[in-house]
Amino acid sequence: MLPSDLIQLRREKWRVDGNPVRTLEDARGFIESVGFCLMFPLSPPVLAPTFVGAWSGSDEHLPAQRQAYSDPRVKDATELMVRLLREKSAYEANLFGENNAFLLSASVFPYFYALVGERTPRQAPRPGPRSPYSQLACDAYAIIHRKGPISKLKLLEELGKGISVAALDKALAELWSKLRITRVDYHESEGASWDALFRWAPDAVSEGVNCSVNSALSALLSKYLDCVIAADLPELESFFGNFVARSRVREAANALLDARELGFVPVGHRSLIQIAQHPTRRSGKSNSKR
Repeated sequence: MLPSDLIQLRREKWRVDGNPVRTLEDARGFIESVGFCLMFPLSPPVLAPTFVGAWSGSDEHLPAQRQAYSDPRVKDATELMVRLLREKSAYEANLFGENNAFLLSASVFPYFYALVGERTPRQAPRPGPRSPYSQLACDAYAIIHRKGPISKLKLLEELGKGISVAALDKALAELWSKLRITRVDYHESEGASWDALFRWAPDAVSEGVNCSVNSALSALLSKYLDCVIAADLPELESFFGNFVARSRVREAANALLDARELGFVPVGHRSLIQIAQHPTRRSGKSNSKR
């Protein structure tokens, strides 16, 4: 494979080859195909597709998050993304910063939850010296659990005077980073609406809780390689190192290579990892059809 071939395959997969995602059906198909994507490109770049790129049908001159409010493409792309969240065709995680959504397909999300989420989601978070949750985060969670889905504006009113927007944003980020809560809607007048994730998506959370870390990481590695076509080990470690130890990524990749679920492909002067091309996969047949 030539480097130019790899780039073209990614462009087709990521819908930046002049074939934009414009309808809800298109958006469902796109997020299910890639598994996960960023809303906006990052700097330095991350090897992953972007939703705004797929909506635009191009990867040229895409807005970063800080440019979102001045770019006319963003409003329509965001509305389409929110529709995916409302119908639970996609889920959102706080991985690369609160204002740059990291979207995961419904089929992939339970594996991500297994790596990042709480194993006892119905147990309310508690503050303490060793707790990742502040008192404000726990207070906000109690209100979300009792009254959610609830907008940030109404949540601020419920918490009472003296709580700044910045302090609330920090508390929500604490809860979101552990997938205690999730954004489920957005209205311009009131901002994002939040709900307890285990109530919003009970089946996905239950599946994640009952999935082992090793199985989840293996499934995500395979899906990521399907998304990017091929990548080297440092690229895998760089992406997954945002939410799991790099040593675990290396171990999981080596285990999949040993099991021949993954293989190597020469791309120019590099040797990259890809999903193994087994005979049954190449022919499109399964054992059950023999």
